[in-house]
Amino acid sequence: MRAADHQPGGAYAGAGVDLAAADDAKERIGRLVAGTRTALSVGSVGAFGGMVRVPPGMRTPVLVLSTDGVGTKVLVAIQAGRLDTVGEDLVNHSVNDILVHAARPIAFMDYVAGAGLGPPELASIVEGIARGCRKHGMALAGGETAQMPGLYAPGHFDLAGTIVGVVEEDQALHGDRIVAGDALLAYASTGLHTNGYSLARRIVVDRLRLGVHDRLGELGTVADVLLAVHRSYLPSVSPVLGRIHGLAHITGGGIAGNLVRVLPEECEAVVDPGSWELPPLFRLLQDAGGVATEEMRAVFNLGAGLIAILPPDAVGAAQAAAEAAGVATWVAGEVRRGPRSAHFAR
Repeated sequence: MRAADHQPGGAYAGAGVDLAAADDAKERIGRLVAGTRTALSVGSVGAFGGMVRVPPGMRTPVLVLSTDGVGTKVLVAIQAGRLDTVGEDLVNHSVNDILVHAARPIAFMDYVAGAGLGPPELASIVEGIARGCRKHGMALAGGETAQMPGLYAPGHFDLAGTIVGVVEEDQALHGDRIVAGDALLAYASTGLHTNGYSLARRIVVDRLRLGVHDRLGELGTVADVLLAVHRSYLPSVSPVLGRIHGLAHITGGGIAGNLVRVLPEECEAVVDPGSWELPPLFRLLQDAGGVATEEMRAVFNLGAGLIAILPPDAVGAAQAAAEAAGVATWVAGEVRRGPRSAHFAR
């Protein structure tokens, strides 16, 4: 949990770690954590471990766990002075990672490591995490903050988290239900989500020579566009999970690289690039950076943050559920019989 190393006197402060500030940060963060407690929470805030109950009434519950970060998106947040959005990104990304197995999130743990972060900055980061947890009815069961001067530049940090979800064993998605003839239903992203930022930042900063407060064409400021929060697809997918054969969260590796992860043997996913128009942000990055189409497809989500694989007769219900949640969808291809692979149609 959020413990700080202690050393008597003022030597630790001289080495770059302010114990008084650490105690202040822990107090602020403790209040944020307490605000996410749910009926499944057990124990007190500030213990050495976080505890949650498995939801009652489950027959054969299986825990689904995932750990991830938000990559170099934190550099944009630091430059813009907006530290809460990446916290919410972290939660939403993690929720999507276990959603692909049909799991419901029940607990989250975060890790913030950096240097020179004061109580307001730490509280802002954790506020975003807590906000994401509250939106999903999930407990922020604990976490860790670590001040590491010498390892991180002053004011810089990294962010990671671990999510715990639960699903009935016979309802978990593994991709084994996918068959030839299934449709690929794409769910719109809110932008880059949390992947491709090293390339995007290079294009925006080095090629276009823009700062975070400059405008990125008609899209808005660089900060507004690049810090758009990673969308959670739980509300749009949950109503139809029972009719879905497989789900792919489109993260690093792009559409094909993530689709292939959920396919069974003798199934190939064929993505139709003509089924949607590339969103303006991705067109701008490709044109300004001179990025080849194949590289764009390998790095970015191209506007599709999640792809569901489902029978054609379930597409209508899935699209209706997504529309009710405010998420645009489109049929982006199909599954065919063939060697296990995922690729774009020529």
